[in-house]
Amino acid sequence: MDGSIVSYGLQYGCYLIEAGLLVFVAQSSYRGRLVSVALYLSCLLAAGLARTYTLDRYGFRSPEYTCVYWTTDFLLVISLFILVCLFFRRACLHEEKLWRFVRLLLAFVTVLVVGISGLFFSHNYGNLFTDFTIEFNQNLYFTCLVLNTLLYLLLQQIESADDQLGLLVCGVGIQFAGEAAGYALLHLNATERFAQSLTPSFMRLCTLGMLLVWAYAIVRVKEKAIKVTRREVPAFAEATANLNV
Repeated sequence: MDGSIVSYGLQYGCYLIEAGLLVFVAQSSYRGRLVSVALYLSCLLAAGLARTYTLDRYGFRSPEYTCVYWTTDFLLVISLFILVCLFFRRACLHEEKLWRFVRLLLAFVTVLVVGISGLFFSHNYGNLFTDFTIEFNQNLYFTCLVLNTLLYLLLQQIESADDQLGLLVCGVGIQFAGEAAGYALLHLNATERFAQSLTPSFMRLCTLGMLLVWAYAIVRVKEKAIKVTRREVPAFAEATANLNV
């Protein structure tokens, strides 16, 4: 009973914060720089509400809930990838040569994820909606995890003065940590009821951590002119220079 109360508290607490941040961003004078955040928050809130409604109406093992869950999971991972890409664009706002390299990298990663997922499905025939979606979501989720880590390292190495972006990236990292740990726990202890009941609450706790960091970044960290030093990381400098040859 206590566990259910905590779970519901985390769930609806996240909904309230997501809705509050959306309202604040919509009324903010610098909402143009937070379009990516608003997009992801909208998807996160819509997916959560749709899953909750379907779960309460049809039950956990119903085909309706399965369909809604994987459809919203697909939309969430796509919106997450778009979010990370737009964060990269914001980080490279005054680094056009670097952005050209990053843009090619993101395009290559997209093609690679779709290709690997399609190859897996072609060798493991099954239901297109569930099997391909699950494989694609897992591959793209792992890709977003790696890209977000690279983005954080990039922000440190180009000495970006965009403190708000740094906090937004760290917030996404908190959610990634929860998702990765939760999936690992389920795979290692898939038959244990304790793991199955603990994982959703742990994921929501990490989502709550991300939302709190985002709330601080959006509400408290004032907008600054992005000043990026011209010193580039040698690896990136060489890579971008090669593009102009």
